[in-house]
Amino acid sequence: MAESFRLPAFVQRLRLRQLEFEPQCPHLFSNPQCRPCHLAKNHSYKKGFGTRPGSGRRPQIQRRMKRIGNIYPEICSVENLLLADQRARKGKHNQASIKQFDKNHPANIMALHGELVNKTYKTSKYYIFPIYEPKKRDIHRLPYKDRIAQHAALVHLEAVFVAKFTADSYSCIKGKGVHAANKAVKRAFKDIPGTTYCLQMDIRKFYPSVDHDILKQLLRRIFKDPDLLLFLDGIIDSADGLPIGNYLSQYLANFYLTGFDHWLKEVKKVKYYFRYADDMVILADDKQYLHDLRNDIRQYLDEKLKLTLKSNYQVFPVAARGIDFVGYVFFHTHTRVRKTIKQRYARMMKKRRKPASIASYNGWLKHGNCKNLRKTLTRENISRTRNRRRQKALHRRKA
Repeated sequence: MAESFRLPAFVQRLRLRQLEFEPQCPHLFSNPQCRPCHLAKNHSYKKGFGTRPGSGRRPQIQRRMKRIGNIYPEICSVENLLLADQRARKGKHNQASIKQFDKNHPANIMALHGELVNKTYKTSKYYIFPIYEPKKRDIHRLPYKDRIAQHAALVHLEAVFVAKFTADSYSCIKGKGVHAANKAVKRAFKDIPGTTYCLQMDIRKFYPSVDHDILKQLLRRIFKDPDLLLFLDGIIDSADGLPIGNYLSQYLANFYLTGFDHWLKEVKKVKYYFRYADDMVILADDKQYLHDLRNDIRQYLDEKLKLTLKSNYQVFPVAARGIDFVGYVFFHTHTRVRKTIKQRYARMMKKRRKPASIASYNGWLKHGNCKNLRKTLTRENISRTRNRRRQKALHRRKA
């Protein structure tokens, strides 16, 4: 007869530590499938679980999060810098800064490698310029060398950051984005009673308001490599808040709010929550609940992250006017594209048709109920083109 299976001694000790009782069943460790159900009948805890008598639940095992170390040498390696160079120049080969860098490419890569290894690297001075989309934003642009350094860091840090994010954050994450948020809101809208009311809010000057000390403290909870932390601290301290335009800033911004996301989902038990950068949408079936939740959110952001909500928050019934979020207006019955996007599309079709722009706008319209809008804009443009051709032909005949 084959000898009965027996677990190793260290596994037996581990089970004893977790179950926290002395086994009375002789088959407990000889048979892995055995459970001390017969021992549970005289106690108040759940039958079938080896818990301490009278506890009523399984013991909670404290798991300490393991911090990541020894990652900075991999970031500094020449192979990693060459990979970062390929990523940083993708779609930007004609930029003057890249052409200047390529004039002495091997020497520039080795110089950056030396600065990183010797810990003498410092973030260069930013070139700041405004854009209007539609409100004014100051964009910070770094020399190409610094962009390679940030890409090199994210080759190894991106997976670490993304693993900390919740599924409810959609901005600047591969595989997420505007259209993933669009689909998530549509899925939530299948529960019509549970999405009757909407709380919509955003943070006042989010990127410039990020507190450096809090961000550094959060980073030290997941990284223990002193050289990496010194490198990240230098980038963080190179500008007030988080500079818009830095490749690393979008990940640090999401990471800064990750604790807030977990708090909303795990402590406040919010079911329908969506965040794109600092623009937040929460859906529920009770209007007063959303007002109370907004007060809790305001207090959390102020005390934990030193951020301030804008005063123009809104709590409203979804059926009244829909949710204007990530370029769309969502209703339970249909989804429209945002009015400003429609207007820009119409102006572009009227003034100057660009194949790339047309494809981009059609991509927006494809994810909404915009079939008639697309036909209307295309038909009007075709008729205008025909009229222009006729006018040109008449002008040539007269000449």
